[in-house]
Amino acid sequence: MSHTTRLLIAAALGSLSFAAAAADSVASIDSKVPCDKPEYPRASLVNEEQGTVVLSLEIGTDGKVMDSKVEKSSGFKNLDKAALKLASCHFKPVVQDGKPVQSWAKFEYVWKLD
Repeated sequence: MSHTTRLLIAAALGSLSFAAAAADSVASIDSKVPCDKPEYPRASLVNEEQGTVVLSLEIGTDGKVMDSKVEKSSGFKNLDKAALKLASCHFKPVVQDGKPVQSWAKFEYVWKLD
């Protein structure tokens, strides 16, 4: 069985903080820093589980994730937990008035079997 995961960075979902609403940019994964995609959980492969997880990540001014939570579950605990590994990636922080600011951002991670 082959599988792929698709990471949909949905910065368009918006940020949860007021600062980001008036920001010059939105948080995004820093493509200059390697970021391993989460691995499909073995049990989820066996059970043919797939779905979309919506994560909220609090991005610090240094681009590191300060806090993370599942905003909307895929319906499968293993997929949700694996998607949270996205929090180990480095991000470009929101910029407001030319300065990085701490903010919350939402991201979608799509788990799909092919």
